[in-house]
Amino acid sequence: MTTFVDRVELHVAAGNGGHGCASVHREKFKPLGGPDGGNGGEGGSVILVVDSQVTTLLEYHHSPKRKATNGKPGAGGHRTGALGPDIVLPVPDGTVVLDRQGNVLADLVGHGTSFVAAQGGRGGLGNAALASARRKAPGFALLGEPGEARDIVMELKSVADVALVGYPSAGKSSLISVLSAAKPKIADYPFTTLVPNLGVVTAGETVYTIADVPGLIPGASQGRGLGLEFLRHVERCEVLVHVLDCATLEPGRDPLTDLETIEDELAQYGGLEDRPRLVALNKVDVPDGQDIADLTRASLEERGYRVFEVSALAHKGLRELSFALAEIVSAARAAKPVEESTRIVLRPTAVDDAGFTIEEEDGAYRIRGGKPERWVRQTDFANDEAVGYLADRLARLGVEQQLWKIGAKEGDTVIIGPDENAVVFDWEPTMAAGAEMLGRRGEDHRMETQRPAVDRRRERQRGRDAAEQEYLDFEALSSGREELDE
Repeated sequence: MTTFVDRVELHVAAGNGGHGCASVHREKFKPLGGPDGGNGGEGGSVILVVDSQVTTLLEYHHSPKRKATNGKPGAGGHRTGALGPDIVLPVPDGTVVLDRQGNVLADLVGHGTSFVAAQGGRGGLGNAALASARRKAPGFALLGEPGEARDIVMELKSVADVALVGYPSAGKSSLISVLSAAKPKIADYPFTTLVPNLGVVTAGETVYTIADVPGLIPGASQGRGLGLEFLRHVERCEVLVHVLDCATLEPGRDPLTDLETIEDELAQYGGLEDRPRLVALNKVDVPDGQDIADLTRASLEERGYRVFEVSALAHKGLRELSFALAEIVSAARAAKPVEESTRIVLRPTAVDDAGFTIEEEDGAYRIRGGKPERWVRQTDFANDEAVGYLADRLARLGVEQQLWKIGAKEGDTVIIGPDENAVVFDWEPTMAAGAEMLGRRGEDHRMETQRPAVDRRRERQRGRDAAEQEYLDFEALSSGREELDE
């Protein structure tokens, strides 16, 4: 049974961010020394990295679920929670990452190329980070954001310059074994090759890779045989080589018919029309093989093909074929634009982008946007002060003003976020900043009743000094009146 797997579905889940901590510094003579809650740690991400030593996706076929570790919550004393470690998944060179709808997310080519398949959640801010001149002692902290979770599909497309295509037992594996140092399994029965074989060929100063694609038979593009499973491996190749069997004994088969059948399957698969083609008439060393090659060569050349008569067993015509392939590969490489090793894509925010949108849906108003949805995920709705802080943030963003403009009224239903993770509430315009409900939000009222003893002694002393000064003023006033009477 083959251990080669080139397509898997993988469920990846990043770690959640740790919650921030709401804490107040306490020590002797300083029972309320200010907020000191630390931030939560970020959750771990799931990262795909190309590893040249990995050649198959078999590991993910057996273990299709991968989850990163959550970040740790913050703690008092300004202690930040530990970060969740990332999970690095090695994948073969040439792996294409798609979503469940078939949209390409990443094309990983080149050792070390990476892609973040699931981003870890950000840690919540502690109350020390939320403190400000207006909010000196927040009694709340932000929650950590949940990590991203999704299903992805990984497909392996071989990174080869040349693809050998043809019927089973046409001699593709034999050719690749003599052109390169590859050692594929070779036998005289169909479907000997169950996996694509790769080999490296040196022709003069040009070094290129060559692959044989197994199992192309009539109906391969519709899933018959093994062809559909491996046709994706020819998509990256610069040139296709039709390996035609000149010694087949099967009825109804000949080199021209085989060529037409394979071309029809490639056309139905699509996307390969611009690839240059060569024809290798194989097995010309066997009886009648050379005669069949002589009969079909003229017809193939009339169709515009460059034809090479080869024999893997007798090593005939291999040098000419390898140098012809090197010429095409070199020309294709020279025609490609030089790509920079690092490409930075800047996507500035539009000038008129408010950061959110509001749409009316069945009598309700749905708010969508990165900031509002993230703020909702960070809010602890069991804490009134945290809810008021959310109201402040939404008001500063302009959400309430926009609701007024589009005709929202008091008591209307407002929804923030998508259906699967939405927050629903009745809109109260008077809660523009939450001040009417919470008063001086962010101040710890215990500060008014539990002041340090030193401050209380100073206040009592100031009271005694004021009373004494008042008594002295009264004595001076009385003395002045007595002098006037005399």
